[in-house]
Amino acid sequence: MRYKRITLLCGHYGSGKTNIAVNMAFDLKNSHKNVAIADLDIVNPYFRTKDSAEEFSKRDIRLICSEYAGSNVDIPALPAEMYALTDDKSMMCVIDVGGDDRGALALGRLAPKILEEKDYEMLLVVNRFRPLTCDAASTVEVMREIESAAGIRFTGIVNNSNLGEETTAQDILDSLSYADKVSAACGLPVFLTTVNEKLYNSLEGKVENLFPLKLQDKIK
Repeated sequence: MRYKRITLLCGHYGSGKTNIAVNMAFDLKNSHKNVAIADLDIVNPYFRTKDSAEEFSKRDIRLICSEYAGSNVDIPALPAEMYALTDDKSMMCVIDVGGDDRGALALGRLAPKILEEKDYEMLLVVNRFRPLTCDAASTVEVMREIESAAGIRFTGIVNNSNLGEETTAQDILDSLSYADKVSAACGLPVFLTTVNEKLYNSLEGKVENLFPLKLQDKIK
């Protein structure tokens, strides 16, 4: 997979942005020395990149997140070091943006410099099995709301359709037409289709741009 310097992951609540962000950071580390992952999700305190902090430390991946992440204190605060994401051009960055338009508002602080640099992907993470994004029309509606709040237009789609541990290979195959309809409706390419690493071998060669995911322990 080829990365731009900054990869932004946005989507509806429960779409799976955080788990994808974690896996992308690990994947980036295989080819780049200076890698960072940032959690800008100040809306949902439960599924955090900080859950994988120990693994990031072992692999020398910089973690940027609220000091309150993973605690019982739910304060919508972002760290000052988040500006390193746009200021340090030597750093490859994966950014987990908050769910929906309210979460995407936090990205607005970084948007001007990201747009100025022009070295980013803004990826919409979609899951056809979530009730509010079960069809192309509702998914595109969520997408436009996020774009308006974030101040950045999407460049591609990540099909992360799944039913958790109950997901089958056929579920992934059945989701492809949904992803294609979303793509046609908004005019953006399907950048990746993700799959639990346990199902990867059964789908390899059957799905284009298939990306295996190791699930965070807390999300299992």
